[in-house]
Amino acid sequence: MKIAVVTGGTSGIGLGVAKMLIAKGYYVFTTYVGKALEENLENFDAISADQSNRDEVYKFIAYVKEKVTHIDCIVCNAGLTIRKSFTETQDEDWYKMMDVAVNSHYIMIREFFHLIPQGSRIIFTGSQMGLNPHATVLAYGVTKAAVHALTKNLVKEFEGTGTTVNAIVPGFVDTPWQKEKPEEIKQNIYRKTAIHRFASIDEVVDAYRFCIDNPFVNGSLIEVNGGYCYK
Repeated sequence: MKIAVVTGGTSGIGLGVAKMLIAKGYYVFTTYVGKALEENLENFDAISADQSNRDEVYKFIAYVKEKVTHIDCIVCNAGLTIRKSFTETQDEDWYKMMDVAVNSHYIMIREFFHLIPQGSRIIFTGSQMGLNPHATVLAYGVTKAAVHALTKNLVKEFEGTGTTVNAIVPGFVDTPWQKEKPEEIKQNIYRKTAIHRFASIDEVVDAYRFCIDNPFVNGSLIEVNGGYCYK
């Protein structure tokens, strides 16, 4: 059986990707924080792990290594937004967002490197915020820009192996987190999106499926934003 690791895989895009991989015949290990997934899924092992905590990251890595001899797909999906202005953002806020989105994933791929067979897939979840500046989310945008850079640089580490590294770059997606936005803000986003709505989770998951199925797509930042223009 093929093995996948999906971080942040118990809600939103991560859960959608995990279900897609299970349908493809993968056994999925995932990280989560907060409330556990109530839905009972086969071939799915969710481990509570705060990726801003280095010890918990290494415990998750050790747990997976004890269970498997190979990892065929890694989806680095976990991220964190702390909504504060530039001057209000504290050192600990910055470090926490970087640890979740960038540092923990770098560590996982490094530690799992020798378990990744030829022809595997590594996919990051990027963001439009990493491509275009937005007010009030500077730190988050920088973490996602770093994710995009990590994606492209990792391609060289897997050169000649057939393993591909890509990032999906969503715009605004109809996730539980986005549903909490005030209606006025959502309407403003709709106006800036040519299709005038958020993406569904399934529409974004299709991009991950494309990266898994196509062995020649490599080092790409694939935007799924409905024609969003931030201006």
